[in-house]
Amino acid sequence: MFFQITAFLLDVAAGLLGGACLLRLYMQYQRIPFGNPVGRFVFALTDWIVLPLRKVLPGYKRWDFASLVAAYLFELAQFGILALMIGRGYSMVPAVAAFGLLRLLISGMIGLVIVYAILSWVRADSPITDVIDRLTAPMLRPFRKIIPLVGGFDLSPLALLVLLQVAAIIVANLQGAILR
Repeated sequence: MFFQITAFLLDVAAGLLGGACLLRLYMQYQRIPFGNPVGRFVFALTDWIVLPLRKVLPGYKRWDFASLVAAYLFELAQFGILALMIGRGYSMVPAVAAFGLLRLLISGMIGLVIVYAILSWVRADSPITDVIDRLTAPMLRPFRKIIPLVGGFDLSPLALLVLLQVAAIIVANLQGAILR
């Protein structure tokens, strides 16, 4: 029971901090200003680790490698602590952390699309709505080219969610195959 509680708490902490780092990376890539509430939240959560890493890992064009490495370090810490608690599997920690980072990326994309879909039904006028629109638009664009509106409803978020779920299943199966 103690292990399960610890694993859950580590997953929540690594998911929140690592997800914020990945969101920072994606927002910078999309050139979304950080003056909005989402940007300020992301900066508050990640500045303490990303800024020192940026001194060692400079960005390239629109890619912020410090944010990516910070997200990986959170996953590495999570699985490293769990390996210490189990007392074995230390050599697999970097690979498991890489898969954890992929799962975190997919989960974050799923979360963004779900929030986008909900906000599109409500049509709330807030700075968060604009940020979510700008973050999801590049992911939804290819689907919108293929899938027409059905009765005035945009089904592209549903198609993207299905594809992301398939990707999550593939990543989980690959991880399971490597760990066996």
